[in-house]
Amino acid sequence: MPSPRTTSLAAAVALAAVVAAPAPAALAAVPAPGAYYVQSAVTGLNAADSGGAVEQHRPKGNEDRQQWTLRASGASYVLESVDAAGSCLGRSGDQARTVACTSGDAAWDITDLGSGRHRLKVPGTERYLTVGAKPSGANYPAPLVTGGAGDLAAWYLTPVTPTTNPMPPAGQRTLDQVTFLTAHNAYANGVDGGFAPPFVNLVPNQTRGINQQLSDGVRGFMLDIHQTPDGAILCHNSCTLVSRPVALWVDIQRMVDFLKQNPDQFLTVFLEDYVDPAVLRSELARVNGLSDVLYRPDQTGVRTSGWPRMADLIAANDRLLLFTDRSRASDQAAGLTRDTFGVMYQKEWTVENYWSMGGGIGSSDWSCYSRWYDANTNIPLTRTESAFKPLFVMNHFRDAGITGTATNDNAKLADRAQRFCQPAARKKPNFLAVDHYNLGNAASAVTTLNTYTYP
Repeated sequence: MPSPRTTSLAAAVALAAVVAAPAPAALAAVPAPGAYYVQSAVTGLNAADSGGAVEQHRPKGNEDRQQWTLRASGASYVLESVDAAGSCLGRSGDQARTVACTSGDAAWDITDLGSGRHRLKVPGTERYLTVGAKPSGANYPAPLVTGGAGDLAAWYLTPVTPTTNPMPPAGQRTLDQVTFLTAHNAYANGVDGGFAPPFVNLVPNQTRGINQQLSDGVRGFMLDIHQTPDGAILCHNSCTLVSRPVALWVDIQRMVDFLKQNPDQFLTVFLEDYVDPAVLRSELARVNGLSDVLYRPDQTGVRTSGWPRMADLIAANDRLLLFTDRSRASDQAAGLTRDTFGVMYQKEWTVENYWSMGGGIGSSDWSCYSRWYDANTNIPLTRTESAFKPLFVMNHFRDAGITGTATNDNAKLADRAQRFCQPAARKKPNFLAVDHYNLGNAASAVTTLNTYTYP
C-alpha cells in the first residue's frame, strides 16, 4: 500500500499536470490580443466602420476605420474599433454594426479554420459574421451580415503590426522572399525609340533606356506589346503614328545579353499583351540565347514545392521569367497556349493590386486591393495555394507619369508597401512597380523590404 506521503506526491504531480496542460486547440489558435484587420478570405477586403454599419472596404492601412483591437471578454471575444473607444464590431439583428463593447451583441466566439482563417460566431447560435451572397453580374455586397458557416464566413485576422523575420542569407532566400525594383512601362522612355503618338510621347513613364535601367538595378520590366505587320511592337495603346517603334525582341535581347554578362542576376518581364500567340512565339524566337536563361516554373514543381531558392535558380541558369496578362482560355480557343513556349499566365502565378493611384496630379488613392476583383473575376491579393504562394506585384503609379508627382509618390513607396499593401495581401510585395524609378529614391524601398521576410 502506498504511504500517505507517496499518495500526496502523486496527487500533487497530477494536479500540476492539469495546471500545466495546454489550452484547448480552438482557444490556442485565437490570435493574441492586439490590433487586427478583419479581412474576408474570399474577397480580401476589410471590415470597416462606415457610420455605424460594418462593411467590407478596400484595404487602406490606418485610414477608413478598418483596425480593430481584439481582446477576451468573459468566455468570448470583442473587437473594439481603434478609432472609436468603446465601439465594437457587433451586430443588430442580421446586420453587422458597431455597438457598445459592453453589449452582448459585441461578443464573438472565435474558432480556427486552419491556414490563418477564422470564424466569428454569435455565441449560443449557429450564426457567423459573413459576406453577403454575390448577386449575379455584380460584386459582393459591401454590408456585412450574420449568416451560415460557408466559405464567405471565413476571415483572416491580419495583424496591424506583424512579426517579421530577418531575411535569410543570400544562399537560402527563396524567390518569393525577395523584392525587385520594377519599371512600369519600361519601354516608354523616349530614349530607345518612339512608343506613342507625338503628344503622348511628351509624358514618358521613364526617362532612361532599357540598358540604363538594367545598370541602375531595375529587375522587373512592364512592357505593352501590340501586333503589327512587323510583329510584336512596344507601343502605348496603339502603334498608329508611332515614329521609330521598338520591337519586343530587341528589348528582350538587351535583357538576355545583360544576363550573360551578369550571371548572378534574375529578371522578370510582365507583358500587357495584345498579340496572337503565334506572333509572340515568332517574336521570341528571334532572341539569341533566350532558351539558355528562360525560367519555367510550370516545369519545376513550384505549385507543389513552393518557389525555389534564388541560389538554385542562378545555378541552373533559370534567370528570366516571362509573364503575359492574357488568359489561358482565350489562347486555348486560338489553338496555341503561350506557356508551351515559356510565357507564363500571370493570373496563375501572381496577385496584383489595382494599377492606378489616381490621376497624374492632385489627390491619390492609397487603398490596396486586387486588380482582378470585379463582377466576373475574384482573385484576392490574399490568394495562397497550399505550398504555393503567388508572387505579389505591387503597382505604385498614377494614370500619367508626371515627374513631380512620381518623385513625391516614390518617396512614400516603402510606407505604402508596409502599411497598406503588405497587410492587404498578407505577403510582402515582390515587385515594386513605379514610374520614373530614378526619382524619389524608389531603390531605398526595395532595400528596406529586402531586410526581412513576412511570415
